[in-house]
Amino acid sequence: MPRRLLILGSTGSIGTQALEIVETSGEFELVGLSAERSWETLVAQAQRFGVPRIALADADAGARAAEAWTGGDVLAGAQGLVELVVSSGADLVLNALVGSAGLGPTVATLGEGIDLALANKESLVVGGELVTALAEATGAALIPVDSEHTALHQLMAGLPIGAVERLVITASGGPFRGRSRAELADVTVDEALAHPTWAMGGKITIDSATLMNKGLEVMEAHHLFGTPYAAIGVVVHPQSIVHGVVDLVDGASLAHMGHPDMKIPISYALHHPDLEPLASRRLRLEEVGALTFEPVDTDAFPCLRLALEAAVAGGTAPCILNAANEIAVHAFLAGRLPFLGIAAVIERTLETVEPESVRAFESLYEADRAARAAAADLVGAEVAE
Repeated sequence: MPRRLLILGSTGSIGTQALEIVETSGEFELVGLSAERSWETLVAQAQRFGVPRIALADADAGARAAEAWTGGDVLAGAQGLVELVVSSGADLVLNALVGSAGLGPTVATLGEGIDLALANKESLVVGGELVTALAEATGAALIPVDSEHTALHQLMAGLPIGAVERLVITASGGPFRGRSRAELADVTVDEALAHPTWAMGGKITIDSATLMNKGLEVMEAHHLFGTPYAAIGVVVHPQSIVHGVVDLVDGASLAHMGHPDMKIPISYALHHPDLEPLASRRLRLEEVGALTFEPVDTDAFPCLRLALEAAVAGGTAPCILNAANEIAVHAFLAGRLPFLGIAAVIERTLETVEPESVRAFESLYEADRAARAAAADLVGAEVAE
C-alpha cells in the first residue's frame, strides 16, 4: 500500500527533487503540496500529480491559486499550512520550507504523531528541546533531510550506547573560502550566490557563504543526536565528498562519503528505514585523488561564532539569532545591506534583544517578533550610515 506523503515547500530545490523521487519510485501517494508564494508552479504540480489539496503561505498567492485552480482545495496563510498537515491523513510529511515559517507545520506534524522528514533546520534551531520532546511524546519519527545530518544519522545507526565521542560536520567553505575579512567588504550578491558545490535556494546559499549554515547545523545536530556542543566540530572540506564524521571512543572514526547530490539524503529520509537504489554518481576514490580539510576562519566568517555562542547561551538566543539572520540575509539579497553587514546586524540584535528561558512555543514566537523588529531597525541604521 502506498505511503501517504505531504510535501511542504514543493516548489523549492528540495521539494522538486523529492517529487522526482516520488515520480520514479511508485511507493507514495501524494496527499498535499505547499509553497510560499509560487502559486503557478504549485498548481502545475498539483495537476500533474493529482493532488487534492494545496496551501500557500502567502495569502495573496493563495487567492490567485484559488481563482486559477478548481481541481481541489486551496488553503492560505500560516494557519492554512497547519490545516493542510492536520487534515491530510499523511503517513509522512516532508518539511522543506525555508526559515522559521517551518516551525508551525513541524509542531503540527509531530503533534499529530505523523513521521517527519525534516529539511527545515530552523524548526530545531528555534524549537530545540520542545520539538524533540514533542516527537518523543507522540512517537513520531524525526528523520533529517540534510547531507551532513543524514550522514551522521546513518553512521550512528546501530552503534552501541556510549560509543560516540565527537561528531564532525563538514563545510565546503562556500564561494569565499580563503578570503580575509577585508576581502569580503565589497562582495556582490551574485558572487555570494555562486556556490562552488551545491545548487540551493537564495537564503540557504547566502547562509553557506557566511557559514551561518554550519552554525545552524551544529544546533540541529545537538538536538537530533543529544550531543553536547563541546562534542560537535566543524571543519572546512572544499571537495564536499565527506559529509560527516563520527569519532568513536576507541580512537577510530567513521566517515560518510559521496559526491554532492541532495537526492541521496532526500531518498534516505523518504524511504527510512529502508534504503532504495538511486541512479546517483558513484564515488571512485582513485578518480577523486585527494581530499583536503581546513580549520574555519571565524574572523572572516563571524556568523559561525555568533551561532555557536547563541547555541551555548540557550533559551531564546538561537531564536533571536535565526530571526535576525533571516532579516539580514533578505536585506543583503535586496541590495540594502553589505555582506559584512549580515553578521553586524545579527550581533547587534543579540545585544539588543534580551534572551529568555523557553517556557512554551509562544515564548519563541514572541522572541522571533522582537528580534525581527530590532533587526529591521538595525538594517535601516546600517543603510543610513
